[in-house]
Amino acid sequence: MRDSGLIRNKLKIEATINNAQCLLELEKSGDSFSDYLWSFIKHKTLQNNYENLNSIPAQTALSSIVSKALKKRGFKFVGPKIIYSHMQASGLVNDHLKGCFRHKELKG
Repeated sequence: MRDSGLIRNKLKIEATINNAQCLLELEKSGDSFSDYLWSFIKHKTLQNNYENLNSIPAQTALSSIVSKALKKRGFKFVGPKIIYSHMQASGLVNDHLKGCFRHKELKG
């Protein structure tokens, strides 16, 4: 809590520990966290076709569904905006703008 180089919010620290425990429980049941998340989109990247940055949403109906499912499993600090950001970073959704070279590369 005193280390300024780390998160010092007690609730976030406790949530990190809690989420690690939830992740281990998920994996004990035979599911990997990755497979669990990808199952929400049938293991296929969602391809979006946004023209400009203002079109990209901060959250979606799907990220709300995933958020609720994770909360039901006991995860904390997993709101729909955080989940959508994770989906973008993990490649579950392709939100690169149509004019970006990565959009076409990831679209396959």
